[in-house]
Amino acid sequence: MQAVAVGAGALAIVAALSVRRMRRWLRVVLVALLVGIACGAGVLAYRYSKEPYTLTVAAGSFDGDAPKLMTAIASRLAATNAPVRLKVVEKAAALDAADAFAKGQTDLAVVRADAGDLSNARAVMIVAHSVVLLMAPAGVESVDDLKGKTVGVVAASNNQGVITAISQQYDLERAKVRFRDLMPEDIAQAFTAKQIQALLVVMPISEKYVTRLRDALLRNPKLKVSLVPIESAGAIAAIHRAYESFDVPKGSIRGSPAVPDDDLTTLRLPLYLVADKKLSNDVVGALAKALFETRRDLSSEYPLLTQINEPSTDKDAFVPAHPGAAAYFGGDEKSFFDKYGDQFFYGSMLLGTLASLLAGVWKFMTQKPDDATEPPLTRLFAVMDDVCRAQSEADLAKAETRIDEILRGQLDRSDGGEGADTAALSLATHRLERLLERRRMELGSVHRPVLSASG
Repeated sequence: MQAVAVGAGALAIVAALSVRRMRRWLRVVLVALLVGIACGAGVLAYRYSKEPYTLTVAAGSFDGDAPKLMTAIASRLAATNAPVRLKVVEKAAALDAADAFAKGQTDLAVVRADAGDLSNARAVMIVAHSVVLLMAPAGVESVDDLKGKTVGVVAASNNQGVITAISQQYDLERAKVRFRDLMPEDIAQAFTAKQIQALLVVMPISEKYVTRLRDALLRNPKLKVSLVPIESAGAIAAIHRAYESFDVPKGSIRGSPAVPDDDLTTLRLPLYLVADKKLSNDVVGALAKALFETRRDLSSEYPLLTQINEPSTDKDAFVPAHPGAAAYFGGDEKSFFDKYGDQFFYGSMLLGTLASLLAGVWKFMTQKPDDATEPPLTRLFAVMDDVCRAQSEADLAKAETRIDEILRGQLDRSDGGEGADTAALSLATHRLERLLERRRMELGSVHRPVLSASG
């Protein structure tokens, strides 16, 4: 019987050690799993952050140059692995591009300042400036001299805003000035046939566009035209804020003989790249940076790109700058921790609170019933009393089970050292073993049948 009891106790200790090893193994696996999940989440987050953000941009112009220019920029952004990419949506004219943007069909658009509804637009940058050039033969030296004459307008449908602004300022309707839509190739013929007595063109001052104008008018020996100033440009700009007063430098159109022969006052209007005001500041800032870097790479092939400039950051600007673009141009871009510092701070507080809550729940769920929280020695001495009061083998077996549970719990909490608690626990256990054996012997003598004398 004693051997069986000792064997049972040994098995209990071995089982307790096995459980402890298993629990350690499970903890290692759990920690490794959590580390793997965290690393995987970090890799996915890094890859997601490096994925390029694609934006759609509407572009259109009378001559088709605007979509070509944006396509070249989009190709360059893709070739340099820029964080922001462009998908060009080609339109027939700048007004069509502005209309598509206003309807929410694209994220970006290349638009003129007088394009119409720009309430949701925020300027990313100024792509170029289009200058209003009014040209006429000798005898027309001011806008007032256009009374009763016909003015040809290249792409008149796109320039109704300019026509309206000039007409209102100079009361051209009362002066019976007529405006006629013209194709660029028909300009010389219209002048020669006296179909028009003046020409209105809105174009950037760049080599490509100036060359076209020279070929159409200034190199034709039959035509003697010059630029007509718009002296009231400042007054027009004060009323129609899409326009600016601008002085065309001497010789900008032709050097010899100089056209104009002196600085000449006229109107100009910006050509914007605009973004939806709801677009992320980070995305727009990255776009502005990428476009300025691309400008340097493509300016030799597309000289118009040299006119790219930052938008006005004034609060009362006609088209307000997008906050993301303003931050880039102002050097106020936020670092990673500036952007997400608050999220990290409050996130760490939340995680700490959740961890404490989970720890409390785990402790509540795993705590042992009854007197499991008492010191093991106290519990063992309580078992001694039970052994002394045992009345049957079943009571002793129950006491042994409690001893095994106490030992298993102590082994689970122990790190394998030889401390005083473990030594005292060992002595108490031996004491209980002796008490168990002695009580078994007493119980055996009580229940042993008494032989009769005659037996």
